[in-house]
Amino acid sequence: VQLVESGGGLVQAGGSLRLSCAGSGRTFSGYIMAWFRQVPGKEREFVAAVNWSGGRTYYAESVKGRLTISRDNAKNTLYLQMNGLKPEDTAVYYCASTRDYGLARRRVREYDYWGQGTQVTVSS
Repeated sequence: VQLVESGGGLVQAGGSLRLSCAGSGRTFSGYIMAWFRQVPGKEREFVAAVNWSGGRTYYAESVKGRLTISRDNAKNTLYLQMNGLKPEDTAVYYCASTRDYGLARRRVREYDYWGQGTQVTVSS
């Protein structure tokens, strides 16, 4: 199983980016998918997750109303639409997956597969 993120970059505060995570090696169906982020010296933190069908989403309080997670199982791709970006959103963003047993999963240790990360930098 391989996950590859793309779409990161440098953007001004208030701007937008869309991250993508392409999966290979197996189908996305049946797996919960998530985005985490990490800044140097801090623990990796949960951003958002979406269940196997796309019908349920979960967000960290800090990103609610600004970031939107979605998925396209036919394309084996996960997305994160990021609007109204703030300097504090600056981080390396990682996608992750694990089998979906119907529970919201927000902890790093609950995910089995990880991408290599993509850098998002928001300037003030």
